[in-house]
Amino acid sequence: MSERPTLHLICGKVASGKSTLARSLAANPGTVLIQEDAWLKGLYADRLKTLSDFVDCSRKLRDTIEPHIVDLLSANLSVVLDFQANTIEARRWMRHLFETAGCLHELHLIDVPDNVCKRRLRKRNASGTHEFQVSDEEFDRVSSYFQHPTETEGFNIRLHTPDVSV
Repeated sequence: MSERPTLHLICGKVASGKSTLARSLAANPGTVLIQEDAWLKGLYADRLKTLSDFVDCSRKLRDTIEPHIVDLLSANLSVVLDFQANTIEARRWMRHLFETAGCLHELHLIDVPDNVCKRRLRKRNASGTHEFQVSDEEFDRVSSYFQHPTETEGFNIRLHTPDVSV
């Protein structure tokens, strides 16, 4: 491959379409998809009871998987990180990844109204196809931590405004 690898980051609220977008981006040749929810469920399912548990386990996963992500990028593979890039702290970690690897990056921002996310969330919960069930109350609590990325953070932002009728 002659093209420089890219680290794809995804920012959007619960049920906004992050994983769908991640799978689409990962369909490109020379691209690896890493899904936080799948790893968390596989490693910590019995320990994930509260939002605090999720934060602790997510931090452990990031610390553990960081060198692997940098190695993939350094091996000239692009990586789609299906991890939430919804806080400044999370994005700071992601910045460290692409700066360490010396690769390109894109921060994909999915802009979907809360009522649409909740409608999708209820449908996803009912289907039983997602690793975790999230209530409307949990959606509200998690969303209260959402920090919209700003230009001052210095990311290459690509805005996605998907069809909200789905």
